[in-house]
Amino acid sequence: MIGILCAFGAATSWTYACFIWRSQTKKYNSIDINLTKNLIAFFIFIPAFSYLSSLAELKYFFILLISGIIGIGLGDTFYLKSLQTIGTRKTLSVETLSPLMAALSGEIFINENLTTKSWIGIVIASISLFIILKKGSDLKDGNPSYSGKNKFKIFAFPLLSVLCAVIGGLFSRIVFLQSNLSPFLTTEIRLLGAIIFLITLKRFKINFFLKNIEKKEQKKFLLSIFLGTNTGILLQQIVFKTLPIGIGWALLSTSPVISLFFARNEEREITKKIIFFTCFLFFGLTLIIL
Repeated sequence: MIGILCAFGAATSWTYACFIWRSQTKKYNSIDINLTKNLIAFFIFIPAFSYLSSLAELKYFFILLISGIIGIGLGDTFYLKSLQTIGTRKTLSVETLSPLMAALSGEIFINENLTTKSWIGIVIASISLFIILKKGSDLKDGNPSYSGKNKFKIFAFPLLSVLCAVIGGLFSRIVFLQSNLSPFLTTEIRLLGAIIFLITLKRFKINFFLKNIEKKEQKKFLLSIFLGTNTGILLQQIVFKTLPIGIGWALLSTSPVISLFFARNEEREITKKIIFFTCFLFFGLTLIIL
């Protein structure tokens, strides 16, 4: 039960944070945003290293560093770049592939054999999420200059984001299956991996853009870091610890439905069809959970 609650908590935290990060992608480089949020989140959780107790855990330390590099360093950068180029709706539409990809990776690489009922639930949830998002595809969302011949190029960003996130999650799940490391510590190690990668990519030139924005915006950005990065990744790690990766990822992917609560902010109309497929989504999630 705790894994299920944490999945919905992580999805809610991530959704709120993304609305704030989306506004920043219009002004700042996606790598700078990702590096800044990870640095601040890392320092907030730095006491977690006191839980690293033995040399035997170094093997898992390096696996988690790789998980952070791929899942947070690369994955979040591709995600933010996708928000910048095609907008929230289209990005999340592609992200609906993640539950299926996660379930397949769990079955192929770590022998997490899901029941037929769970597979049906994952398929229903993925289809429902896609249709819910598709209903808003006529909204002007994203950069209009990215169209036509550039479509394949720009949709590579969300696809790569999904791939990196699933690989990062798979590595985390492997560590939890083989060790007793806490979600708190694994969150901090993953953040460290992402920071090492991003700082190297930036050649150690950090654009700490927070000093250039208004205090009100600074507070919102800091809140988004605590919710979307600290709380979001910590809850996500608890999900990976307690649930098979396919089931966990399906529950984590409910962000588009949670984003309906922000509909007024994006001038989004909640139609009867959206309400129907939202109910259909929760039917799929019920099949997964039960």
